[in-house]
This record gives sequence, structure tokens and C-alpha cells, in this order.
Amino acid sequence: MSEKKPALWLRIFSFLVYVYIYLPILILIVFSFNTQKLNIRWEGFTFKWYEVLFNDSNVMLATRNTLLIAFISTLVATVIGTMAALALQRYRFPGYALTESVLYIPVIIPEVVMGISLLAFFALIKFQLGLVTITLSHIAFNIPFVALVVRARLHGFDKSIEEASMDLGANELTTFWRVTLPTIMPGVLSGAMLAFTLSLDDYVITYFTAGPGATTLPLRVFSMV
Repeated sequence: MSEKKPALWLRIFSFLVYVYIYLPILILIVFSFNTQKLNIRWEGFTFKWYEVLFNDSNVMLATRNTLLIAFISTLVATVIGTMAALALQRYRFPGYALTESVLYIPVIIPEVVMGISLLAFFALIKFQLGLVTITLSHIAFNIPFVALVVRARLHGFDKSIEEASMDLGANELTTFWRVTLPTIMPGVLSGAMLAFTLSLDDYVITYFTAGPGATTLPLRVFSMV
């Protein structure tokens, strides 16, 4: 059977949605080469602002901090989030409902509430604010997002392939690495990409948990504005 093509109006609507989302970004990229500083109108083409950017040591330091935090928090959050998703999808244990509800609280509550809560927690245990506290905070709010995406992937998972693997002599660990993980890898990678993006973009939680010398790129950009 031939697949039914989407209606013309649906394709037009989808195209307009993409234009609405990406046109402002495209305009921003184009005007980054504008000779006029205020970007009110186009005056001419220049690489001057990129030279200023790459020669700004504060911006480069903030970029390095941002990437370091994003990579570490994404790696840890992806591992823990995937494990949490597997546990919640496959097992029922005492406190299951409470664990599931608590896990997704960071997705629901406003970032300012979580930022203040984390700040209060670090102050209570007398933990000095800095890159470590930012990284721990990013891990905390990234885990639920990874778990959500991986659980969505697990809903369509066929357990019979795991059973077949173990019937053929593989133990549970081998089955996980060679069967389960490759099957759910699209969900794991999607969760990791989401976590990385959220970490790069975060301002509110980072603002509350950053200490002296722990400036990220979003903090730096907002302070410059």
C-alpha cells in the first residue's frame, strides 16, 4: 500500500511554523555581521564583532565553563536518568508511586523555586558555591528530563528479544549491553541532547548556585546586556 501524503494545507502550515521558529535566529545570525553596533538597520558586512568576541577573555572563560558543566552534567544525568527509567518501567517496589512523583518534580516546579531550594541546601551543608555546585544542580534538574524521554522509548520495547538473548546463553549484563541498550539508544541519545541543551541554556538555576569566578555564558551575556 502506498503511503498517504499529507494535505497541502498541512505542509504549508508546517512550513510557516518552521519559518516562525527559525527566521528570528537567521536574522540574528545575519545581523551579527552588520557594521552597525545597534543593529537598527543594515549598513555593511564585517567580521569585527567576531574579532571582539574571540578576543574577550571573559567570554571565552564563560564559554569554557559552560561547555565543561554541560558535558559533565549531561554524562552523569544520562546514566542516572536511564537507570531510573529502566527501574521505574520494569519494577514495582515499596514507595514506587512516591519515587515516580518526586522524580518529576523538577520538571513541574518553576526554575526559580528550584534555584532557591538548591541555594538553601548548599548553604545548609556549608558547601562553597562554584562550578561544582552548578554542575550538581544541572545534574539534578536534567535527570527527570532524561528519564522521561527514555521511558517513552521503553513503552514500545519488546521484552521477548531480551528473553531470547538469555535463552541463547547471555547473562543479564551481556543482554543489557548488546540487546537492551542498543535498542533504547535513540531514546538515550535524545535525552542526552535535551539535557545538554538545557544545561547550555540555563540561567535561573545557575544564577542562584554560581559562586565567585564561576560565570557561565548565559550569566555573562545577561550581565553584558
